[in-house]
Amino acid sequence: MTARFLTTEAGAPVADNQNSATAGVGGPIVLQDQHLLEKLARFNRERIPERVVHARGSGAYGYFEVTDDVTGFTHADFLDTVGKRTETFIRFSTVADNLGGPDAARDPRGFALKFYTEEGNYDLVGNNTPVFFIKDPIKFPDFIHSQKRDPFTGKQEPDNVWDFWAHAPEATHQITWLMGDRGIPASYRHMNGYGSHTYQWTNAEGEAFFVKYHFKTNQGIRCLDAEQGAELSGKDPNSHQTDLLQSIERGVYPSWTLYVQIMPAAEAADYRFNPFDLTKVWPHSDYPLQRVGRLVLDRNPDNVFAEVEQSAFSPNNFVPGIGPSPDKMLQGRLFAYADAHRYRLGVNHTQLPVNAPKATTAANYGRDGLMATNGYDRYAKNYEPNSYSGPVQTGRPLSAPLAVNGHVGTHEAPAHTKDDDFFQAGELYRLMSEEEKKRLVNNIAGGLSQVSRDDVIEKNLAHFHAADPDYGKRVEARVRELRED
Repeated sequence: MTARFLTTEAGAPVADNQNSATAGVGGPIVLQDQHLLEKLARFNRERIPERVVHARGSGAYGYFEVTDDVTGFTHADFLDTVGKRTETFIRFSTVADNLGGPDAARDPRGFALKFYTEEGNYDLVGNNTPVFFIKDPIKFPDFIHSQKRDPFTGKQEPDNVWDFWAHAPEATHQITWLMGDRGIPASYRHMNGYGSHTYQWTNAEGEAFFVKYHFKTNQGIRCLDAEQGAELSGKDPNSHQTDLLQSIERGVYPSWTLYVQIMPAAEAADYRFNPFDLTKVWPHSDYPLQRVGRLVLDRNPDNVFAEVEQSAFSPNNFVPGIGPSPDKMLQGRLFAYADAHRYRLGVNHTQLPVNAPKATTAANYGRDGLMATNGYDRYAKNYEPNSYSGPVQTGRPLSAPLAVNGHVGTHEAPAHTKDDDFFQAGELYRLMSEEEKKRLVNNIAGGLSQVSRDDVIEKNLAHFHAADPDYGKRVEARVRELRED
């Protein structure tokens, strides 16, 4: 069969569907990458009205309290004083299933947190895993298509799931997380949350640091095995929603302790692997956890639709002292999340109570559009600069600038001395107990054995062999057993 060339929606051939265009090797993504923007913009508009991903969710209000001094690393106002509290809203979610899907599915969990700070809303949009399946946003629509319902059969297909993973060796680390014991949290209260991406902190002197966020549950980690998850999904598809709602109503307030890993910006270029690769963690031996504060959830929403379904989080909602890194997945999400909300909720979704600033007031020149409010001074101008005392720029950047060099193009990620798609997956496997390894192998083989094509199975087995010979050997043997039954 003759291969057909991939094209844009205008029919132009696509030169590279694997790498986003960046300003130099390892630099930030450039706006001129029309193929990336077209893919992400179209992807955000594929479903209505529920979210394309993270459709099934639960939310709660609470507060974040600073417990440790981090002013040497960031001048963010809400982190500047020990004991300071900031109101928050969190949305937990499953990723792949539809709005009516069960809470106890084997799936990553969204961990999206909005801080209503005095300098505007800061959104930290992460998961309950420290890594992800892919490292470039240009592959995100393809990845989710492979995991969602097949357009012909109308159901999730193991062939699609594992065929994509067969062509994405960098997914091996996240697969090991997802198929392991933490793949089905017992509740939202009993799981950790992670910023997952690398972010930038800047202190008052202008020094830049790269950071990773870790929210450690104070309730302890509790998870379900595959049989328990399937049973609970059948008995109570709303199990995690019920647990969160009832615990807060009883006054048993869930809490997490926030830690960060901090890397001086100058160390990033020579670190042994790419510190902006979302498929990798920073070993704690290199960058130990440093405590920042605690998150407490103490109030349920009054209306799930108004406050949970209409809540909108975007990682481009930064505040002074915090900014992005060259993490390519993060760079893509800076556009995609806000664009998804403009499509789902309208261009004025930031005026909804759950999304509006609470500790300050938004002041800009946005007007009109769907569901525009009438809360503007009739004489206020809608342009800037003006001579009528309208809001003006501060001239103070939120974070330190990112240095770039080289030529704009679709570059592969820069190679560091120890970059590898499989090493950390093997490290995770070797940390597991014998019983944990058995459950991991059974979970992987249960899905992989259903794949119809032998070549797809072999490609995936090669990834597990590369991560650890024993890992690969066990998965291969178990797949063979299940296929012979």
